[in-house]
Amino acid sequence: MQLTAGNKVALVACSNGLPVDQQPEVQRLMQVLRGMGLCPVCSDYLYAGPTAFAGTAAQRAAALQQAYADSQIRAIFDISGGDMANQLLDLLDYRQIAASPKPFFGYSDLTVLLNALYTKTGVVSYLYQVKNLIWQSSAQQQPAFVASMFSGADDLFRVKWHFLRGERMSGTLLGGNLRCLLKLAGTPYMPDLTGKLLFIESLGGGVPQMVTYLSQLRQLGVFKHISGLLLGTFTYMQQHRQQPSMHQLVLQETQGCAFPIAYTSQVGHANTSRCLPIGGPYTVQLP
Repeated sequence: MQLTAGNKVALVACSNGLPVDQQPEVQRLMQVLRGMGLCPVCSDYLYAGPTAFAGTAAQRAAALQQAYADSQIRAIFDISGGDMANQLLDLLDYRQIAASPKPFFGYSDLTVLLNALYTKTGVVSYLYQVKNLIWQSSAQQQPAFVASMFSGADDLFRVKWHFLRGERMSGTLLGGNLRCLLKLAGTPYMPDLTGKLLFIESLGGGVPQMVTYLSQLRQLGVFKHISGLLLGTFTYMQQHRQQPSMHQLVLQETQGCAFPIAYTSQVGHANTSRCLPIGGPYTVQLP
């Protein structure tokens, strides 16, 4: 994908509404995007009122749908997170989205949308929070974003991987936040992971929660069908130095499986996080 100066981009909130006190942060983000030559257009449903909702599910879905329908909008950035993005899944017109595809960026709870979009349309979306451009690592994020979005470089997508098992994997990349991905289990929006590379990361959750999630993946048959597993950061576990580590838990849960496993510290919930193409081709190999 490539943007050019003058392009319109949409800012939406498909999950929990942003607290009203984040309005100055959103304004800073819009300033940064304008400084890059882009024209940000905000959804009417960004901020939460007295509840966690920024509009009804139907209103948030309509705002997203309008961003896809508007031919002048070249990319869509979701700036929310939380728990409620899956409310929108059965309210979207996937035929219209497939007919006018454009890059959609989001992370955390937007995992449900990134993977549903692939399941229903085959389009590539991007696991990335655009607010990284104004957070603590903005001095690194902004030039990487500009180089990748405007010049076709891979700065924002360049990730250093280390192998726990194997030395190469290649395939279509799916996944995102582990807890949120599992919301799709048993629904028509869960992607077929056969032959795919699965990426997982997590902000919250300790050992008991990770054991639960990994057990569910096993019980869904995921480990029988994927061709590779990629691990991002597991923030709570790492900050609290919990044991067994996520790497140990994954190796225990996948004993007897042949697929390769790699990990990185460069993709997750940190403001230093790089971008991954969900639904796109991906290759990881030893240098």
